[in-house]
Amino acid sequence: MNAVNAVEARNTVKAFGQGDSAVRALDDVSVEIRKGEFFTLLGPSGCGKTTLLRLIAGFEMPTSGSILLEGQDITHLPPNRRPVNTVFQSYALFPHLTVAQNIGFGLTMQGRPAREVKETTDRMLALVKLEAMAGRKTSQLSGGQQQRVALARALAPQPKVLLLDEPLSALDLKLRKEMQIELKRLQTETGITFVFVTHDQEEALTMSDRIGVMSAGKLQQVGSAKDIYTRPVNRFVASFIGETNFLPATTVPGGVRLATGDVIELADQAGRSGAVTVTIRPEQLRLCDPAEAGALAATVRTLVYFGTDTHCHLELADGTEVVARLQSPADGEAGLAQGQRVGLRPVPGAARVVED
Repeated sequence: MNAVNAVEARNTVKAFGQGDSAVRALDDVSVEIRKGEFFTLLGPSGCGKTTLLRLIAGFEMPTSGSILLEGQDITHLPPNRRPVNTVFQSYALFPHLTVAQNIGFGLTMQGRPAREVKETTDRMLALVKLEAMAGRKTSQLSGGQQQRVALARALAPQPKVLLLDEPLSALDLKLRKEMQIELKRLQTETGITFVFVTHDQEEALTMSDRIGVMSAGKLQQVGSAKDIYTRPVNRFVASFIGETNFLPATTVPGGVRLATGDVIELADQAGRSGAVTVTIRPEQLRLCDPAEAGALAATVRTLVYFGTDTHCHLELADGTEVVARLQSPADGEAGLAQGQRVGLRPVPGAARVVED
């Protein structure tokens, strides 16, 4: 095993139930999480991401396979003997204790000297910027402040790995965005490996060094946010990470031929031949004169204004629907009308062939 890996799951299987009715929540998942990185497990509900997190924490045992932490097999260690901490969706703070007492609780239970508990608590309060709240009860705090207390309490014992199970889901949108930045700051400052579980693609793209996309108990793709967004390996990843257009096509030398008969140059056909699916992100489509050579003929069907940009829903000649994301002009007028004929041109290199 590479020494820089904080966590490694090897061929992990987790089945619930017996015999033919057994459900595989994890189906032969292997992943390496590097030491000191912010790693996110991303996927829809029921994909297995929380199950994998619980295996790392020790709250569940794998049906088969193993879990390693910095090279040590911890598969059968109980949770209290693993140098990891978990922050849950419900923060589980003690309402009868102050903020400082909540943060120092774990250290006190470990029998640490009072001076060490006080120094560590003060340091954690400064880290999460709650020094002024130290003497308050947690019931007197906002949702975002409570979340910071939960983080500080989990970080206080200096775990080798911090596991976070959708900890931002209970916050409102504005606060959630603020806490995304705060979480990444905390991870960078502490250097602790964070393993974060979410179904929210924006959270994953905003904070992660690397992302593991999961579906139906399997790990579909692991890579940086940019890699996964710009080079998805299959249709599921392309559709789950951001918005995209799928176009049926057939491979031809140097490109693909769409159902409309138009040819798009494509250097990478992913080793495929014959019928394929092409994906193009909405922001990678440009409008042009329909008479322009190589332009895809399209008709404007709907315009949806989002402030900073406008989503233009169009229909190609064969009836395929596509969306182009256009930057909104200063006056808010897109200069387009329903039923207008336009041309479309993908940004060079934007079109990619994906597995179905």
